[in-house]
Amino acid sequence: MFAITGITGQVGGVVARQLLGHKKSVRAVMRDAAKGALWAAQGCDLALATVEDSASLERAFTGMEGVFILLPPTFDPSAGYPEARAAIASIKAALLAARPGKVVCLSTIGARATQTNLLNQLGLLEKALSDLPMSVAFLRAGWFMENAIWDVAPARDGVIPSYLQPLDKPVAMVATEDVGGVAAELLLEEWTGVRVVELEGPKRVTPLEIAACFGKLLGRDVKTEAVPRFTWDDVFRSQGMRNPLPRMQMLDGFNEGWIDFESGRDGTRKGVVGLEAVLQGLIKRVA
Repeated sequence: MFAITGITGQVGGVVARQLLGHKKSVRAVMRDAAKGALWAAQGCDLALATVEDSASLERAFTGMEGVFILLPPTFDPSAGYPEARAAIASIKAALLAARPGKVVCLSTIGARATQTNLLNQLGLLEKALSDLPMSVAFLRAGWFMENAIWDVAPARDGVIPSYLQPLDKPVAMVATEDVGGVAAELLLEEWTGVRVVELEGPKRVTPLEIAACFGKLLGRDVKTEAVPRFTWDDVFRSQGMRNPLPRMQMLDGFNEGWIDFESGRDGTRKGVVGLEAVLQGLIKRVA
């Protein structure tokens, strides 16, 4: 049996469905029992757990052939990332106590970047789990194409604001369908020690290409405009963020090129889901 955290989200749900498709037993690990009916109906065992309660995670992970770990995202962290550090400590303690056969952990492009930025949280996760006594794989995914869900409404109005700049700079992006699919494949494989898999989509994508693709799908002219860097702090604070600097630094990393895959473009695994298919799905989701 495989325990899947984050199963109610985009990536975890794909992992679970892929494993079920391979006739594997799945334990759905979630914090809200009300969301378990869908997975129970598909034959999943249910386990209620939260990252704040290491004992509940230990119970969920005990006896498992493999565990998929997804660190709950903190997009507006406190200084020094105390929220992520507490969650990581809880996850590690649970894994050490439960001793599952293997662990596949969702990480990110730029996890090893030394410059301060939002993705440091996943770098901390990698560092903490690298000395576990079981087989561990870190799946470093590119920028999620599904982040473009925030662009659907602006695209319908004809102008998408872009924080990824320059607008013609290709960015390593990937569909969550590919991320979940590769994570499931890794859980079904055998290896020893620590393994790193870096994953991006079939081709790198520019903000200009995203606008053009939206335009094609919406049947109207859509352009993109760079949001000036000096306005970011005010914009993000107006959206409710208390500490926007790590997010701004992450965007700087993508724009300046110091957030990238360690293996380079030639060394990454390539997904199969393209931008157009993802944007089609997002347009349908956003009424």
